[in-house]
This record gives sequence, structure tokens and C-alpha cells, in this order.
Amino acid sequence: QVQLVESGGGLVQPGGSLRLSCAASGSIARIPVMRWYRQAPGKEREWIAQVLRDGTTYYKDSVKGRFAASRDNAKHMLYLQMNSLKPEDTAVYYCYTNKGDWGQGTRVTVSS
Repeated sequence: QVQLVESGGGLVQPGGSLRLSCAASGSIARIPVMRWYRQAPGKEREWIAQVLRDGTTYYKDSVKGRFAASRDNAKHMLYLQMNSLKPEDTAVYYCYTNKGDWGQGTRVTVSS
């Protein structure tokens, strides 16, 4: 089990970019799958991206082509580069391991 801490959220204008980071307290090298989820106000938490141990990525259709997830196993880090942000991307973003570990979330607000 690892502790996860997200950072990098904030207020950004539509069309802008943010890079989220997720720092793990221990090694993630042997964790097969790490994921990003988000929860918008009044909505259920939804999966948006995942990164396999070998760097293979998968995305929810609504973020495909705009978001890029990556991981650095040596630094125990997971990242989410978010470009062309839209107001509907406003949410709290969480990282997750398939061992069942969650971070506390970082808030992203896309607004002019």
C-alpha cells in the first residue's frame, strides 16, 4: 500500500493547460495499473485515464487527444498533462492504484 498525494490543480481559463502530479510514498514500479479519476460537482467519480507499468495509456473518449497520462516509476510519480481545457473538465482529480490506494484529490476549475 502507498500513500498518494496529488498536486497541480488550480484555476485556468478555457483553452489553457495544467499538469497534475501524483506523488507516491513508495515504489510504484511493481504496480501494474495507475489511474486518474475525476469527480465533477454533483456527479459520480469517473475514470479518465490509466497508465500501465510499461507506459501504455488508455483514455476516456472525452479527454482523448487533450490529456496525456504518464508515470515515472523511478521517481514514484504519476502525471496528467491536460491541454485545451474546457469548463466541463472542472472537477476534483484523483490518482489511484489498482491496489486500491487513492489520493486526496486536487481541484481543477476551468472558467473565464
